[in-house]
Amino acid sequence: MSATRVFVARLAGCGVFDPAGDRVGKVIDLLVAYRKSGAPKATGMLVEITGRRRVFVPISRVTSIAPGQVITTGLIDLRRFTQRGQEVRVIAEMLGRKVQLVDGSGEASIEDLAIELSKNRDWLVSELFLRRPKTSTSPFARGATLFAAWDLVREQAKGDENQSAQQLLATYSDLRPADLASALMDLPDERMLEVAEELDDERLADLLEELPEDEQIDIIQELDDERAAEVLDLMEPDDAADLMANLPEERTEAILELMDEEEAEDIRMLMQFDEFTAGGLMTTEPIICAADATVAEAMALIRRKEVAPVLAASVFVTLPPYETATGRYLGVVHFQKMLRYPPHERLGSLLDTELEPVSSDTHIKEIHRLLANYNLVALPVVDKENRLIGVVTVDDVLDHLLPDDWRTDEEAR
Repeated sequence: MSATRVFVARLAGCGVFDPAGDRVGKVIDLLVAYRKSGAPKATGMLVEITGRRRVFVPISRVTSIAPGQVITTGLIDLRRFTQRGQEVRVIAEMLGRKVQLVDGSGEASIEDLAIELSKNRDWLVSELFLRRPKTSTSPFARGATLFAAWDLVREQAKGDENQSAQQLLATYSDLRPADLASALMDLPDERMLEVAEELDDERLADLLEELPEDEQIDIIQELDDERAAEVLDLMEPDDAADLMANLPEERTEAILELMDEEEAEDIRMLMQFDEFTAGGLMTTEPIICAADATVAEAMALIRRKEVAPVLAASVFVTLPPYETATGRYLGVVHFQKMLRYPPHERLGSLLDTELEPVSSDTHIKEIHRLLANYNLVALPVVDKENRLIGVVTVDDVLDHLLPDDWRTDEEAR
């Protein structure tokens, strides 16, 4: 049964279906427009369709809203969503805003709002679910909640930005870093920075690795040197080096001085190489083992949570020391091959020695060819003494193959 009154936060993630019942996407947000008088009017939904593309579905094309699902006419404009000036995103921009109750009883923050179908078939904001400020100093205390009609509240000129950003983060809590990056790029610049600053260091590091260069720089510029150092410490060295190469030299040195000494050393080394060479693309943190290490020992290293899937595909075998720059490079053992041997088997007997390492000055075009020709996900990089200094992975190459605006290259609506 179609609802005539819906709370917007409950719409997030709901499936969007065509008249035949085929799923076409999921709801990301609802957009409303303020009017000269009366409550804001819903204009449409931000919907994510196949390929993580986000499109705008006008509210006029929504025929039914039921628990867990939205039914449309089936006509969806596939041009990429771009927010118009008069529109406001409810989940991204309104939840968490401070309002004053007109009865003089104080302020509250918006936790959710309801839209209701009017007699002339418009969806209007009808009621707000509010939370008052907490009155206890206990970290577990929460303020009292209440419902209020739209005409019984007045929005403050400037809301509490931290609260607003925290409310939005709660909505985004389950998103993967790549999806979070896409979601934040849909926000106005100021709003994106507010939300990014509220992330913890580890999640912010993951986010920065997924964002384009301009957005990375905007966010880092908003952080003080100490927090920037903490976040960059948690990033993959190659991603951190790429970011820092675009900062002023003085700021770069100040941040490096505050970073973990080993991480800073890796970043300084990576920044010496040209961007379009193996040295400029590589990561300095592959999985490295001795030749007499067993399959069981190598598998234990692969299972670590912090190891990226692309790095878990191969174990590189060298002479000591076993951190980059290592001892002499001996060969690579592929994950799939380890699965075919007993846990006590020594890696030295499983080496792929036919995979030739590349030098740090190997151009990206040659790396493309090698990865494609031999169906590889990673290439070892060695110095003049044949010591392993890093690994170029296929995801780093893809970042350079795609155009700079690959996240936003679809037509705007």
